[in-house]
Amino acid sequence: MKTVEAIKDEQQLQSMKAFLKSRSSRDYCLLLLGINTGIRIHDLLHLHVKDVMSESGEILHYLQSSVYTNPPVYFNDHVRDSLRSCIQEGFLHYEDFLFKSRKTNEPITRQQAYRIINEAAKQSGISGSIGTHTLRKTFGYHAYAKGIAISLIQKRLQHSTPSETRQYIGAASQPSLHIKLDVNL
Repeated sequence: MKTVEAIKDEQQLQSMKAFLKSRSSRDYCLLLLGINTGIRIHDLLHLHVKDVMSESGEILHYLQSSVYTNPPVYFNDHVRDSLRSCIQEGFLHYEDFLFKSRKTNEPITRQQAYRIINEAAKQSGISGSIGTHTLRKTFGYHAYAKGIAISLIQKRLQHSTPSETRQYIGAASQPSLHIKLDVNL
């Protein structure tokens, strides 16, 4: 099994997002949730609509999960918009899987998620090693680059040490990340 990398170039991420958004709200939502939350691919694929939406049809601000509580998984506006589109365009019901297969009532497979991510990466000119873990690694790398404490990223990724997290996200070999600790008061 080969090691995959985080997507560090934000232009390449924008290109992947544009490609998937033009093709499928479900696939776009998968990418956005992965790179904005750091949730494991197995957990992403097994999310239900009820985990992200209230019974009244409102998209929640936080994931309803017993696994991801410290810190809780926050949905930013872009993620919430993509969730709304995914649910509406997929005609999903409250009990449905969020990433429901078009052929069955089950979620898409890990292999299908891999194909979606890999095709978007190829279309965006990314030549590195890409896989389903790329989403988590990308989340961790960009969170770290934006000044999020490594201890919080470590908790989200459920690692045992900060050095394991730095290694996982590809920041161990880049000690000179230009982190901005800007509170912008």
